[in-house]
Amino acid sequence: MEPLDLIETRLRVATWNLWWRFGPWEDRQPGIAETLHRVDADVIALQEVWDVPDGRGQAQVLAEKLGYQHVFVSGFDDGETLFGNAVLSRWPIAASEQRPLPSTSTTEEFRVALKATVDGPRGPFELYTTHLNWRYDESAVRQAQVRALAEFVAESKGRTFPPIVCGDFNADPVSDEIRMLTGRAAVPAPRLVFMDAWDVAGDGPGYTWSNDNAFAARDLEPDRRIDYVFVGWPKARGAGHVVGARVAAVEPVNGVHPSDHYAVVAELRY
Repeated sequence: MEPLDLIETRLRVATWNLWWRFGPWEDRQPGIAETLHRVDADVIALQEVWDVPDGRGQAQVLAEKLGYQHVFVSGFDDGETLFGNAVLSRWPIAASEQRPLPSTSTTEEFRVALKATVDGPRGPFELYTTHLNWRYDESAVRQAQVRALAEFVAESKGRTFPPIVCGDFNADPVSDEIRMLTGRAAVPAPRLVFMDAWDVAGDGPGYTWSNDNAFAARDLEPDRRIDYVFVGWPKARGAGHVVGARVAAVEPVNGVHPSDHYAVVAELRY
């Protein structure tokens, strides 16, 4: 049998919830920037990103420090500070699009999905970032949000690289909403199924919400894996195949955890 002619170059993807302006948010900013510099991802999906209407927001500041491009979308605006998602990219962002995610009158958290089309050196690819409702008892809401997210992803046709979907899903791997994405339950969009990067290449529990983190421990919740890098089915020569996954942003920087969440970093064939 002839060996597979697999792509050997890599794409490094990171996802991280930055915990908006909660806790000692000003003290946390240097640690966020330093951690992202150390991770050195090619593209970064961010959630709970803050922005200000008439100034330089968090995504812009981080992009400038890294020498990256960025795009930000807000799901919530309190009149002073915006709350949303962002993508940072080493390479040009050719286009972006956003989609509000469904909720109900009693569970509205202004969730949104952001798509960035990245003009990478070995061809374009799409990176999505999102953040689903957080309450334990709102799985039904998250399932509706996953359906809308999958339909959003399915609108793009003719990809040569599988879609990358990242974010804080506020759900464990065995939950119905995650199983809908990984094909362990009925998929929302025909023929659209994702590999969970940690399932493919992670080692250990992969907790991204951990009581080892002083900020997370205050909520008295169990350790959980709720942040994900999902990748569609590999394309020609294994494009998009996950070859590595790790948890990052675990250690405090200058004595302060940069966020209440840990980050996920995945390596893909590209």
